[in-house]
Amino acid sequence: MTTRPSRQGARPVRQATGAMIAPAPERTGKEGPRKPMELPASITVKDLAGRLGVTPVQVIKQLMRNGIMANVNQELPYEVAAVVARDFNFEMKDIPKKLTAVAGSKKSARFREEPSKDQVIRPPVVTIMGHVDHGKTSLLDAIRHTNVIATEAGGITQHIGAYQVESDGKRITFLDTPGHEAFTAMRARGANVTDIAIIVVAADDGVMPQTVEAIDHARAAGVPVIVAINKIDKPGANPEKIKKQLGELGLVLEEWGGEVITVNVSAKKNLGIPELLENILVLAEVSELKASPNKPAAGTVVEAEMDKNQGPLATVLIQSGTLHVGDVVVVGTTGGKVKAMLNDKGKRVRKAEPAAPVIVLGLDTVPQAGDILEAVAGEKEARAILEKRGLQKQREAAAPKKAASLDQLYSQIREGQVKDLNIILKTDVQGSIEPIRLSLEKLSTDQVKVKTIHSGTGTITESDVLLAIASRAIIIGFNSKPEPGAKKMAELEGVDIRNYSVIYNLVEDVEKAMKGMLEPVYEEVVDGRATVKSVFPSGKKTRAAGCQVNEGKLVRAVLARVVRAGKVIHQSTIASLRRFKEDVKEVATGFECGVGVDGFNDFVPGDVIEAYHKERTS
Repeated sequence: MTTRPSRQGARPVRQATGAMIAPAPERTGKEGPRKPMELPASITVKDLAGRLGVTPVQVIKQLMRNGIMANVNQELPYEVAAVVARDFNFEMKDIPKKLTAVAGSKKSARFREEPSKDQVIRPPVVTIMGHVDHGKTSLLDAIRHTNVIATEAGGITQHIGAYQVESDGKRITFLDTPGHEAFTAMRARGANVTDIAIIVVAADDGVMPQTVEAIDHARAAGVPVIVAINKIDKPGANPEKIKKQLGELGLVLEEWGGEVITVNVSAKKNLGIPELLENILVLAEVSELKASPNKPAAGTVVEAEMDKNQGPLATVLIQSGTLHVGDVVVVGTTGGKVKAMLNDKGKRVRKAEPAAPVIVLGLDTVPQAGDILEAVAGEKEARAILEKRGLQKQREAAAPKKAASLDQLYSQIREGQVKDLNIILKTDVQGSIEPIRLSLEKLSTDQVKVKTIHSGTGTITESDVLLAIASRAIIIGFNSKPEPGAKKMAELEGVDIRNYSVIYNLVEDVEKAMKGMLEPVYEEVVDGRATVKSVFPSGKKTRAAGCQVNEGKLVRAVLARVVRAGKVIHQSTIASLRRFKEDVKEVATGFECGVGVDGFNDFVPGDVIEAYHKERTS
């Protein structure tokens, strides 16, 4: 008889024909008198979980501890369901002495028809994310039993790596990313490669801003989350504090009746690793991950570089089909013939099946992370595809971006294109987030739901823009401006960034956009600035300013404001503009002039006159 590790230690596991019930079954419900229960001749995992008052994941985990693999929609015979119910502290009649495997394959029990006859169960793809220095790569190092981190500069991950490990006879593929930005950047380019996200939180440090971002990015991607509470061996480690912080972020943990699994681990001491892998396999089982290996390969580039000896290298995660050495492939806007492939251990392989990561040699140029690799019939077909993509890329570059915006919202709602209005909210202080979020979510209607997919304090960053691209979200800044790089990226990608200083105006604009009543937005563009040097009479009751134009130009009759000590004290228009007692239309940089501002006479030396106009931005 074989055994497998679990939280309770080694437990008997079924052979091909069946398995003995564990001699001391786990009592996962509340201790006390067993509650009576009746069950039908057969019941699905999902329905059984409902009767037991637990999650389907908990039922599947209990089945695994008894040596049975089942998915959420699978029918369980009475004798199997009865054993599970007993383990959850229910009183059952006719508990069998021997628990037989649910009918199906020798390794996994499945009753449902496969969507396609050639589809098979594939390994899950897991991304590890979290705050810097919380132990992401150290955890992967513990899982792989190899010293990856020693090759990283300063112990901080420099590149995406893809690795495959085996646990309990099943494979798991890990993506080790530098952070959630890389994860989201790939999603922004249309590459959804992750099945499960592991968020690493240091038990002695707690939830940090990057932890919150990683969680929000994972939730926006719609992937299940496992929280690995790392460094539990360190003094000051407080896993319960971490769980409380997670609850405050809206994560309902499994032990509280939710779906989010937490696992206490120590990458340094190699503690909790078997339980983490077990939970990954459970989530994979629930998700029913399948792919067909018997067709031309398709996959996603997770990393690419130019090697001075081997030429372009691309780390590719195969997602469907099987890639062979000698296959002709197209990857984004490049292509080539696969000359060789290396697995994550650096060994040459002849083929790569679904969920396998390989380094591909033989491409003409270096592709981009997130590009899709496809195997094609031959070089003629590859050339035709690449020519077509080149033309398509040119058209897309010339066409306006189609990111979500408040201006287009009403028409998109009417056309049924928008069901969720995703919002990224950045504020200057933490106290502003909750009232704004609640006010926005109250605007939800039957046609569209308003969802704040990420919120935080500080400036609007490139990470926020990446998430907006990937999730078709609108960024709202409350007393929060975009960083220069973020503003440029948003302009290039067509991401709508709105800035407000009054909550009422913010909420009103979103409501108007949903009703198709939003007014156009104008941005002020400064044309010129001049400094007041002196003040002199310009009529019976008016005074003019003798100025030096410092930048741009002043133009008569345009909008103007008077700025004193950094504050705007008057706004109107330039009423008069003179040089050497002659009226002029404009005065350029470096010249002196007399300026009259409509409705203002109280100039003092040092005041700044700004001439500006308004441009419609939406």
